[in-house]
Amino acid sequence: MKPDAAVRESVRKTIAEHPEKVAAWLRNEPGNWGFLAGQAVVACRRLLGRSLTEAERRVVWEHMWRALIAACSAGPSSAP
Repeated sequence: MKPDAAVRESVRKTIAEHPEKVAAWLRNEPGNWGFLAGQAVVACRRLLGRSLTEAERRVVWEHMWRALIAACSAGPSSAP
């Protein structure tokens, strides 16, 4: 799998598997950003079969942040 596809899939999978954490993040509850960012990095690492570089981790975090902001911007009806 190419790194860019792994990033997208890891973010999608993390959001799909942890809707309660996404909803808690939308409510601004502490600890949820770190959990979601960490889970996305772990998922991406598994998909690629190797550790991520610092730059790759930052790309995963950026994609996760953008996905969460999109959910927030879409309103409460879009929250998982």
